[in-house]
Amino acid sequence: MTVDTHHHLWDLDVRDQPWITGAEMEPLRRDFRPADLQAALKGSGVDATVLVQTVSDPDETPEMLVLADSVDRIAAVVGWVDLTTRDVRERIGRLQTHPSGGWLKGIRHQVEGEPDPDWLVRPEVLNGLAAVEDAGLVYELLVRTDQLPAAIKAVGQFPQLTFVLDHCAKPPVASGELQPWADRVRALAAHPNVVCKLSGLVTEDDWTRQPDPVSLQPYVDVVLEAFGPRRLMFGSDWPVCLLAAEYGQVIDLARQLTAGLDDRRRSAVFDANAREVYDI
Repeated sequence: MTVDTHHHLWDLDVRDQPWITGAEMEPLRRDFRPADLQAALKGSGVDATVLVQTVSDPDETPEMLVLADSVDRIAAVVGWVDLTTRDVRERIGRLQTHPSGGWLKGIRHQVEGEPDPDWLVRPEVLNGLAAVEDAGLVYELLVRTDQLPAAIKAVGQFPQLTFVLDHCAKPPVASGELQPWADRVRALAAHPNVVCKLSGLVTEDDWTRQPDPVSLQPYVDVVLEAFGPRRLMFGSDWPVCLLAAEYGQVIDLARQLTAGLDDRRRSAVFDANAREVYDI
């Protein structure tokens, strides 16, 4: 069995996705609905997925919760709330008491879009993270390399809160550089309450060529060494991954990049860890 811990759905008639801009992103400027997800999953061996927010819009998360009720393989939702508001606890509470609120397992904000590299350690954000912890949810870190020092500080203040690092903190695969990304990821991984998603790497590489395991392997090796197979989870980042690779290619590539693991450890990466983190 396989759990895909990271995918998105959107309907442009319901809500625009303002991050989809420019000619290179044009393949994503269409609807991706549950039927498209089901088609992508066919024959993949994926039996459960985690639906993740795409925009900072309070209306999106309730819609995703309803989708989780109606789409068989969606087993968890990572939604969004404004962490900086004074009533953040009430907002999270309303999501959890929503008729489909049982699907909500985590909260995420596109920190990568914040110009302030220290956004995560602002007092109002730390208050929001405390609310996420009190609600029993996980918090997903979508950060750039320059934001990792702040992430490390924030994680250290909440040792009981599970943090999930999205897309391995988006390493500079296209340039082939490892530093300072590698050292900062290792420092983050030193905190045992952080789990990392093996996701989003194909779109950090050069999109004009076929995904190359040789160029990706050094980055996978870093996160495998830093987090270990018990704190690493597979995620496709579909449909964003389509900019560089088809769904089946992403799964095959992830398995190829973790070929050095025995069956038990690989099962942890592709299944068991996700079920534990998201209570699936």
